[in-house]
Amino acid sequence: MADAAGRDENRWELVPGRPRVTVGRSSESDVSLASDDEVSRVHAVIEFVGGHWTIVDDGLSRNGTYVNGDRITGRRRLRAGDSVRVGGTVLVFQEFGGAEDDATMVAGTAPDVRSVTQTQRSVLIALCRPFKHGSSFANPASNQQIADELFLTVDTVKAHLRTLFGKFGVEELPQNRKRVALAERALQLGVVNTRDL
Repeated sequence: MADAAGRDENRWELVPGRPRVTVGRSSESDVSLASDDEVSRVHAVIEFVGGHWTIVDDGLSRNGTYVNGDRITGRRRLRAGDSVRVGGTVLVFQEFGGAEDDATMVAGTAPDVRSVTQTQRSVLIALCRPFKHGSSFANPASNQQIADELFLTVDTVKAHLRTLFGKFGVEELPQNRKRVALAERALQLGVVNTRDL
């Protein structure tokens, strides 16, 4: 990781032999950003999981962690060139010789009803509701429609959808394809069934 300006004195090497790196304002953080008052003492954690570097913000930070402009909740996989903003500091993730990407879902890891929270399942049901009559030309519900149905904010709906994109393995699809793929997978895997709609 390096700061956005690419200065050598602000470059931190991530090595799999040290799979957990803390980011924060504390001088005890592995990546110490002591001069940035917008960074929490322990802001986020970078972890090497399954052959890939990820960043985790489980509510540790007051001002949030952003990857490529999107605020993250929970864990987000990092890719070469990703811009990570913590407080007023922007870091750029650079990867050299990383693990080969494997998009195949291993048997037994496919999401099921037990692997999603009740709220996430409610979001999925609302997302899939336009497919109630089996129309292959239906479009999933919009964020605003889901928010209105569940009495949530649009930002909360977006946060749940980002988590669900990851759980259902569709986060790498183009933006205009993710929602349809999520709805299709939720219905195919039985996490949502037609009785729910």
